[in-house]
Amino acid sequence: MKTLLGVAAFASASAAMAQSPPTPLFADDSLIRVTIKAPIARLESSEDRSRNVAGSLTTGAEALPIRLSPRGITRLRKETCQFPPLRVDFTGAPPPTSMFAGQRRLKLVTHCRPNEAFQQYLLLEYATYRLYNQLTPMSFRARLAQVDYVEDNGKPVTSRLGFFIEDLSDVARRNGMAEAQVGARIQVATLNPAEAARFAVFQYLISNLDWAMQAGPAGDTCCHNSRLISKAGAPPYTTVPYDFDYAGFVDAPYAVPPEGINVSSVKSRFYRGFCRHNGEALKATADLRAQRPAMLAVLSQIPQLKEGTRRKAASFLERSFADIATDQAVTANLLKTCVG
Repeated sequence: MKTLLGVAAFASASAAMAQSPPTPLFADDSLIRVTIKAPIARLESSEDRSRNVAGSLTTGAEALPIRLSPRGITRLRKETCQFPPLRVDFTGAPPPTSMFAGQRRLKLVTHCRPNEAFQQYLLLEYATYRLYNQLTPMSFRARLAQVDYVEDNGKPVTSRLGFFIEDLSDVARRNGMAEAQVGARIQVATLNPAEAARFAVFQYLISNLDWAMQAGPAGDTCCHNSRLISKAGAPPYTTVPYDFDYAGFVDAPYAVPPEGINVSSVKSRFYRGFCRHNGEALKATADLRAQRPAMLAVLSQIPQLKEGTRRKAASFLERSFADIATDQAVTANLLKTCVG
């Protein structure tokens, strides 16, 4: 009996170790306020968007040394965003008492342009991460922040909303998984069918076509606007999506459909899941239907969203839910355009 109890206790401990809680930064959804002090004008300059600069990130009484570098593809271009998205590298390990404890490198989604409309686009993209969190823990967490930008000489520049995105290594760790180290392209057969179907159905829900589960952009590793995690880093792979600014749900003014997909606008829903996953897609849409009230409630949990923006976003989601109202509707509206 002692041996059996010992085995049971070991199994229980192993299960507890397999999954971990989020780091402090992503442990809740409340708005945080931070100050980033750096040569901001250099970051905004189109000539310096391939460089990094030293700075500090302050929250409360704590100032952490960082290096900032512009990142991204479309939003890195000056004609798209006057202010680029940023990568925040901590040059020293934040102390255990810090909100940023455990962080080494973070993506910061920024305001892109100074007008208020772009704050609403940013909030809708942030909401998209929260919507996917509602469906699965195998998703990037995000933390909304009011960011005060200050030049390194102390001169205030602007104060705008932004949000930090959890590092992939922490997504994997939370789920008892590892990052998958793969090349530029993978086979469909190596994907976890249930997770790939959930991914594709969710992208339909938000009307996003700017992604790929099999390949990355030229010169990059797999995959486009998604990353792979798995047990021990080996197949089957779970695809974790990010970068939703081209979704019709967000409706950013620069967003256009990708080449090769015959739709009129990013708000035209088009299903791109794999045909071999159609059975799993029916299960995924049933789960989405069950989660509909909780997903719509997410929009009410973001007080910075203007009421008009919230109503428009809710209406957009409701139209998507109408497309998946029954298995018959899913077959007619989604599965008819499956790939392969």
